[in-house]
Amino acid sequence: MANSTTIQARVDVDTKKKAKGILDALDISMSEAITMFLRQIIFHKGIPFDLKIPNDVTLETHEKAKAGKELHKVSSMEQLVAELNS
Repeated sequence: MANSTTIQARVDVDTKKKAKGILDALDISMSEAITMFLRQIIFHKGIPFDLKIPNDVTLETHEKAKAGKELHKVSSMEQLVAELNS
């Protein structure tokens, strides 16, 4: 990149570590990933994914899931697929 600039961003350590692990597996640098994200913003003329404020039901469901409440458990992938297809 002959004509480039620097961007500084603050990100929590865990987020950076997890993202770096995934990017390393994809053989993509953090700079390349950020460039791809910015190009998608330009292409879409906005954020390239939906940004929504969750409704009350979604918030309640998320809190229950985090607390391990009202979870549906299956014993195998086959059971999950069968239940999803029924």
